[in-house]
Amino acid sequence: MNSSSRHRRLTAAALTALAVTATATACSSGSGSTDTKGAGSGTYTIWDPYPQFDQSSAWVKLLDQCGTKAGVKVKRTGFDTSDLGNKTLLAAQQGNSPDVLIVDNPVVSTLAEAGVLTTTADNKLDTSKVDPNLLAAGQSGGKTYGTPIGANTLALYYNKKVLKAAGVDIASVKDWTSLTAALAKVKKAGKKGITFSAIGTEEGSFQFLPWFWGAGAELTQLDSAQGVSALTLWKDWLKNGYAPNSVLNNTQTTSWQEFASGDYAFSENGTWQLANAKKAGLDYGVLPIPGANGGNAAAPTGGEFVTIPVQKDTGRYATSQQLATCLTSGDNLYTTDTTLSYVAPTNAVQDKQVAADPALKPWVQAVKSAKGRTSDDLGTKYPKISEQMWKAVQSALSGSKSPKDALSSAQAAAK
Repeated sequence: MNSSSRHRRLTAAALTALAVTATATACSSGSGSTDTKGAGSGTYTIWDPYPQFDQSSAWVKLLDQCGTKAGVKVKRTGFDTSDLGNKTLLAAQQGNSPDVLIVDNPVVSTLAEAGVLTTTADNKLDTSKVDPNLLAAGQSGGKTYGTPIGANTLALYYNKKVLKAAGVDIASVKDWTSLTAALAKVKKAGKKGITFSAIGTEEGSFQFLPWFWGAGAELTQLDSAQGVSALTLWKDWLKNGYAPNSVLNNTQTTSWQEFASGDYAFSENGTWQLANAKKAGLDYGVLPIPGANGGNAAAPTGGEFVTIPVQKDTGRYATSQQLATCLTSGDNLYTTDTTLSYVAPTNAVQDKQVAADPALKPWVQAVKSAKGRTSDDLGTKYPKISEQMWKAVQSALSGSKSPKDALSSAQAAAK
């Protein structure tokens, strides 16, 4: 690709809003300055979306260790996830991309289409051990642009005490019908049913997707009968008092706070709440979100990809590949995913995680059924589709439109 055509692509991409932000991680806020490469070839820059980790953290020490192993010095900067995509596009325009970039998985396709990232065919990153459904989040146009450092996703936390008082056996919850029956029993027993986030942002779409996909719907056809059935499920839950009206404004954090009160039977939330679940002192369990007719629904994957941006000096790629491989292999991958409360992207490390903490088993099952939001080659089309999806959810749950009309309007706008 010649430099002028690449610059045009970068400019166009930079003008397109990176609407998909981190909805699946619970990182504290912080910011970083746009550090540039060191003057010598012995300094390699790494950008990541973990500003909560300072120089004394295990994460930064791992980066330094990987640099030492590769015989170079690592210069690391942590950015807020919402800033990282735009800063990466700007750096690419200026010819100053980091050597290794760790970025939220839905942003990978945007950066790939802008010509910012090298493919694994070019940079020789080995992805052969990665679960295919997780790797798909970093694929676009038949090419792969990195490797996942880990994944998180959604499942149902349940309060054992509330279910026991309502006479609900969790083993009976296998599909939408049995889940709704359980919610009815809980309400009859004087407790609250299920809480989730249906807010008018990417968080709302993120939480709706397991039900949408669990019905057999596809993002290319928002108003299919299957999609309408998923939105009708949520609408009926509100109408029958099984879910609170607060879901319209709930973020995943405020939804969790409702569940942590101890009054709710179920909460749709993610792996990042595990520490909070233990802290809350609830007697809880975790259940993969059921599909409409049984089985595990595909939930969206959160988590980041380790990528290698395009460089003018192609001789840097070999060392960048060593750094990326060090971060995503063996014991280092186990340590990193444990630190981030992520499920590993490879079977071997997943098995090691479950052996160390059996409570992770349902999360591993959920991740194995998960799906990237930009999978199916949606790429940069996803943010527009997602925006129309969350608007439809808001319209239907607020009562301004029927689920069918809301999704029909969304489909027309998404085209």
